[in-house]
Amino acid sequence: MPPREPAVRPGVVVPGPLLPSREASVPRPVVVAALPEAWLEAADRLTALANGRRRGWEKLGEMADRFGHRLSGSAALERAIDWTLEVMRKDGLVNVRREKVMVPHWVRGAERARVVAPIDRPLVVLGLGGTVGTKGPLRGEVVVLDSLAQIAEKGAALRGKIVVLNQAMPAFNAETQDSGYRDTVPIRTSGASEAAKVGAKALLIRSVTASSLRTPHTGAVRYAEGVAKIPAAAITLEDAELLARLAARGPTQVELSLGAKLLPDAVSGNAIAELRGRELPDEIVVIGGHIDSWDTGDGSTDDGSGCMMAMDAVVMLKELGLVPRRTIRVVLFTNEENGLRGATAYHAAHGKERHVAAIEADSGNGAPLGFGVGGTPAQLAEIQTYARLFQGLGATRITGDGGGADIGPLMKDGVLGLGLHPEGSAYFDLHHSPADTFDKIDPDNLAKNTAAMALMAYVLAER
Repeated sequence: MPPREPAVRPGVVVPGPLLPSREASVPRPVVVAALPEAWLEAADRLTALANGRRRGWEKLGEMADRFGHRLSGSAALERAIDWTLEVMRKDGLVNVRREKVMVPHWVRGAERARVVAPIDRPLVVLGLGGTVGTKGPLRGEVVVLDSLAQIAEKGAALRGKIVVLNQAMPAFNAETQDSGYRDTVPIRTSGASEAAKVGAKALLIRSVTASSLRTPHTGAVRYAEGVAKIPAAAITLEDAELLARLAARGPTQVELSLGAKLLPDAVSGNAIAELRGRELPDEIVVIGGHIDSWDTGDGSTDDGSGCMMAMDAVVMLKELGLVPRRTIRVVLFTNEENGLRGATAYHAAHGKERHVAAIEADSGNGAPLGFGVGGTPAQLAEIQTYARLFQGLGATRITGDGGGADIGPLMKDGVLGLGLHPEGSAYFDLHHSPADTFDKIDPDNLAKNTAAMALMAYVLAER
């Protein structure tokens, strides 16, 4: 092997150590000759170990097949949490425990929708998470709108109607990795309350995805305080277009039946385990994803894959004898999808501890691209100097759009947050849908993403 070239030219000034904001409000510039040889060797060894690795993929398949979906409040979620704890104990991690979290217990119930005039035709429907039920069949004339903003524009004309939001999500931009999700998802989160404000009796949304084979996509609805709660459901892209064509020709009626109900909060928990640091064990780098999922597919992409990445990342480090100076703590957060109770509970229990960084994997299992950094420009600049370490894994793209929902409370305290960013062109084709199943998981991508998480966690815990 030819001699390495320094990853940073001697004498180059880069931002100083990434200390929590409470300790250093202004990073101090330091002169860095090169990345440490030990980091370069760790990168080589983790990259080699990822080649052909199937351990995380096999564990994910076992979890998906044994437990299926893992909706908050379900027995399947609790069994899956117990299983991850058993796996991490067998892997030799320490301080393995379940930390109690009370979570919402929403039950979907039976669902049905159909066009009843001017034709009779079934619609594929999936209630939005947290929706109220219809308390029997609900029938009404539909008004099809192209955007959320049109609800207020139509105003009183929507009273007593079923509003259909047929806002299309744009095609994925491969160059920027922009899905258009952030601009489109408000129809799901806010549409019901906006429609209720003008007297609509129910909401149907075009599923928040750019691609569909008549597959519906769910996700949480957020009811505004002080506004009537109306039933809300997603329909497929194809059915949204059908309703738009029918309504353009004349009055169109739909019958909707949602059996959803909200039960008292249920007991759940965050699954936690550690690879203790050799010198500074009380300083912590968190890695993780969310163990819960929607009740549609088996949640392998969202976010079983992220959980397996975190669980297997520490195993890879253990196998190679790469025990860093600081502790790496695996946290499998519960209830990310419909409440973020796990994130809130973790912060309440551990927010006063010295977290130096947190890495979240909740963007699927495409080919590795890199990381998004949620921090200051100085923090981003320092992490970007590490990019060369990830060349063998294809994960060198380090941008400033990072972090994650579950590590958000830590980041608000000034903790450096990173999001693992795989290639995302297919993610929202599967997201929150019955198509999110284990057969979509590529084992090579999973192994390389796991190695990238392991390497970043090692560097942040070792520096």
